[in-house]
Amino acid sequence: MRAVSLFAAGTTILAALVQGIPLERAPDGTTPHFVVYHNAWVSGQTGPPDVSKISGFNTFILSFLLLRGPVDQATQWASLSSDTQISTKNKYAAAGIKLMVSAFGATDTPASAGADPTRTANSMASWVKKNHLDGIDVDFEDFEAINAADGRGEKWLITFTRTLRNALPVGQYLITHAPLAPWFSPKYTAGAYTKVHKEVGSLIDWYNIQFYNQACGPFGSDYTNCRGLLTKSSATYPKTSVFEISATAGVPLNKIVIGKPGTKRDANTGYIDPNTLAGCMSQGTAKGWNGGAMAWQFPNADADWIRTVAAKHGLFNPLLFPASVPWVWTQVSSR
Repeated sequence: MRAVSLFAAGTTILAALVQGIPLERAPDGTTPHFVVYHNAWVSGQTGPPDVSKISGFNTFILSFLLLRGPVDQATQWASLSSDTQISTKNKYAAAGIKLMVSAFGATDTPASAGADPTRTANSMASWVKKNHLDGIDVDFEDFEAINAADGRGEKWLITFTRTLRNALPVGQYLITHAPLAPWFSPKYTAGAYTKVHKEVGSLIDWYNIQFYNQACGPFGSDYTNCRGLLTKSSATYPKTSVFEISATAGVPLNKIVIGKPGTKRDANTGYIDPNTLAGCMSQGTAKGWNGGAMAWQFPNADADWIRTVAAKHGLFNPLLFPASVPWVWTQVSSR
């Protein structure tokens, strides 16, 4: 079996070199990140889907782990036996896909609820370890705490992140955040996510930024064209496009993952059809960005979605990366 895998990997490399595609072996956590969340119930499915249904993604995030415990797909994962969890995770690892859980979401408001950030982080880190996952995504949407502009939301999130990283060491576990794009705007006088990044950005592997559901700009149109998404957001939340976030908040471009709904049904605003999004991402790549794409959510965003979004501008070629080969390759890019 090993000989077959090495032959397949060698064929992959040779095919790429013939086409003139520069390649590197991608260590865990390197760009581009192709991320999809899974919260919806799918008939006949218990636990994560077969890897063939999400081929092209390299991170799969189960939603959600709340203050009170797991719900939805996180509950389904927790219901599996330890042996089944390990077996499933091994299949995902062989396909180059990381398995994570998402914390909080729109349901939980941990800072406003008075939850202790240290105790909460340690509890969630223990859950990640117990359930054999690769890491945790922090989807902090406590509007009351951030909009108060008194720094308490930022302080809570900073303490929570530091504690998480102490419990989930670099190189062993991934920690990502899923901030709302407007929270990088200088309009937030207490700093919002700009403050969080300044204090603990080095502890965060990357940001799955939500460029949707923000109702920004005229009739919620912000982030729905390439200019607003990449280089110039509206005056409603200025400085919150990809390149503006990097320039003003100091977030490295390879840590900025563009988050979008898989279909119009998956969000209230911010939808871009996959072909148009592919064009925007191509423009971003030409300017030096290489963060990748995030989708909310499977099954509406599946292998076909990421094939359209990523493959058309060279960030990912599914013909060269069969899911059966446990090698993940990315284009060489300046970091």
